[in-house]
Amino acid sequence: MAVVENVSASIGKSVQVRGEVRGSEDLVVEGFVEGTITLTGSRLTIGSNAMVKADVSARDVIVLGQLNGNITAAGRVELRSGATLAGNIQASRLSIEENAGFSGKVDLVQSPAAAASGSTGQAAAQALAPTPVHAG
Repeated sequence: MAVVENVSASIGKSVQVRGEVRGSEDLVVEGFVEGTITLTGSRLTIGSNAMVKADVSARDVIVLGQLNGNITAAGRVELRSGATLAGNIQASRLSIEENAGFSGKVDLVQSPAAAASGSTGQAAAQALAPTPVHAG
């Protein structure tokens, strides 16, 4: 029997979930979810047909549909063209495509991998700051 990798769990277009969704595998939502979604170490994809009213937490979050709620991601958040997000984002990286709608605040935090290597956002900001030049 062949082993299939990179298979995601899914919530179909006609499925409605109210409550708490938890898991440790990638999830694709195409239906309606209201409550919370927590995927430790996994990717959450909110499909173009999805309507999600939930606070979500995952390694990576990709939004193509509608999300009303806050996002907490250890890695990357992507708002793709046609996505609508009303909520705050806390993530290491953020990508917003043209024609994506967003209303909320963004908090870009240092990833644990970057923290382990010793780099900090402050050090990077200082490295990019202009050096004063004295004419004399």
